[in-house]
Amino acid sequence: VFQTGSGTSSNMNANEVIATLASQFAGETIHPNDDVNMGQSSNDVIPTAIAVSSAINIIYELFPKLDKLSQSLQSKQAEVGHIVKTGRTHLMDAMPVSFAQTLAAWQLQVDHAMTGIRQALERVCELAQGGTAVGTGINADPAFAGEFCQHLSENVGIRFSPSKNFFYNIGSQDVIVALSGQLKVLAVAQMKIANDLRWMNSGPLAGLGEIELEALQPGSSIMPGKVNPVIPEAAAMVSAQVIGNDATITVAGQAGNFELNVMLPVIALNILQSIELLANSSEALADKAIASFKVNQSNVDKALAKNPILVTALNPVIGYSKAAKIAKLAYQEGRPIIDVAAEHTDISREELSELLNPAKLTQGGL
Repeated sequence: VFQTGSGTSSNMNANEVIATLASQFAGETIHPNDDVNMGQSSNDVIPTAIAVSSAINIIYELFPKLDKLSQSLQSKQAEVGHIVKTGRTHLMDAMPVSFAQTLAAWQLQVDHAMTGIRQALERVCELAQGGTAVGTGINADPAFAGEFCQHLSENVGIRFSPSKNFFYNIGSQDVIVALSGQLKVLAVAQMKIANDLRWMNSGPLAGLGEIELEALQPGSSIMPGKVNPVIPEAAAMVSAQVIGNDATITVAGQAGNFELNVMLPVIALNILQSIELLANSSEALADKAIASFKVNQSNVDKALAKNPILVTALNPVIGYSKAAKIAKLAYQEGRPIIDVAAEHTDISREELSELLNPAKLTQGGL
């Protein structure tokens, strides 16, 4: 109101504004319903507040931090992407992959989640304000909804518009349920990334020990020098909370009886908490895990050289059965696959080096 014709300055403090308004209405009684509420209802105000709060927090808090996470993954590809490591399926050794391929897959998970959230947000920005009590717009000027969204858009910097059907926005919270679903997609992606980091960092001697995460603590409470992957663990817990919040929002969303959903407070609490948690954990992952981890090149190379699954590349040359025998023998003897293949095939070592080149095997094809 202060910026749209009240005659007060946006630079005035709260007391000055109150004093100015008091002088303008001196001798008059301000009625909370007739003057202040002016044809509005909590039934359209609260859904609008949930939608506007969600949009503001996503656009100005979550998206910038997801962009940072995506850029961090992109930068890490340039730094360590050329390094080839053992791939894993079923947590078992598989064909080699590059760090660039692993990091690019994580980045696409983040980017796709952002796309889903952005698409869901389009419907969230269609507001209930103007529908008043049940969606008919009773007691509200027909121009109010449009004027409201115009001024709100100008002040907030986000494009809002009146709902095409106020009954829909007041009787249901489907748009927030859909938004929560997309936040859950992000939470699932974040948990996958966090757990991959934890596995790759495991050990460092008895685990995979492929990477070393930034040490953020001197050690465990009882075991000196045991540095735990606290950022990925925190990110995984955030993901669990967001998935739980989504279940709550889903149950609350179906509680729209006829022309009103009465579970708006718990919907508001959970959707805004999910947005805040994901924004904070995305930034922590970007700054304290992705950007700062180091590759343990010697561990990666050692495991890759002894990976018996590399023999898969010889299938077209010597056949599956013979390749399987070589793989099992290499595993039993703990020897590099190229040494065993050289002893049990007629292929020259030079040709074997070409066929079993891990970097070449990450490119696919025959």
